[in-house]
Amino acid sequence: MNFLKVTFPISGVTTWIFLPPLITFLLAFFGVMGGITGAFLLLPFQFSILGYQTPGVSATNLLYNLLTIPPALWRFRKERRFYAPLALLMLSGVIPGLFLGYLVRIHWLASPQRFRLLVGMVLLYLCSRILKDLRKGQRKVDPARNASSIEYLPREGGYLRFRFGATVYRVPILSTLIICLLVGTVSGAYGIGGGAILAPYLVSILRLPVHAVAGATLASTFGASVCGVLFYTLGPGSGPLTRPDWALGLLFGLGGLAGAYLGARCQKYVPERPIKWGLFLATGLGALKYLWPYLLLLLKG
Repeated sequence: MNFLKVTFPISGVTTWIFLPPLITFLLAFFGVMGGITGAFLLLPFQFSILGYQTPGVSATNLLYNLLTIPPALWRFRKERRFYAPLALLMLSGVIPGLFLGYLVRIHWLASPQRFRLLVGMVLLYLCSRILKDLRKGQRKVDPARNASSIEYLPREGGYLRFRFGATVYRVPILSTLIICLLVGTVSGAYGIGGGAILAPYLVSILRLPVHAVAGATLASTFGASVCGVLFYTLGPGSGPLTRPDWALGLLFGLGGLAGAYLGARCQKYVPERPIKWGLFLATGLGALKYLWPYLLLLLKG
């Protein structure tokens, strides 16, 4: 099957032509059901399996989001499950944080060893949040809620409000803005739009229904990814090692585009728990892989 292999000059990656879109199809199909693109798992795949270890891997990861999100977002808007005020609130914090994260990545995390530690810590955090949510048990769900549309309600004090099914939900504005700023900083360095960290925050901590916030989370991730690609391509200190591999990113995006559309279409028919268990296993194994050398050092010390 060597005739199916291709080399990407910018990243130096050599792989089978069908592997990148196949991986991203699966990541996007299951990821968008929870309001994420799967980019937090795509980066370890690029870093460890494909051997793409320069700062440009973060930019390529963000480029993948740009093609993956629009079809899913269109589907959520069509079904009236897109809450724009929440998306704008998240973007207000994430975008400034992304720029800070970009500076951190190129100045302090350019070394693969340091970046490996960041990847492991982010995956470990995500794994812990998903496990905590799973241990709380199945929430009682309005039987008609998953098929419901979002009803916008007037803002009340320091809270955004919306109705989904028979329940009114509130989002604290100030604390969510601060969380998004911190998430944006980590995401900018890691190379994701922030949805993988914000989705557990919205669902596990604020107790918002995943079927209602997935669209807003994806919209925030898309806007953040646009800015992130610009930072890595044109920002201060950018250069050949920070810019995305456009060909590889587009190939990732093709698989993600198809997977995201089908995932958004199927989301309302799939329970939350099987998706969360899959994400828990993936993030847990990934965290163990990246943090294992550091754990060995601690044990020996």
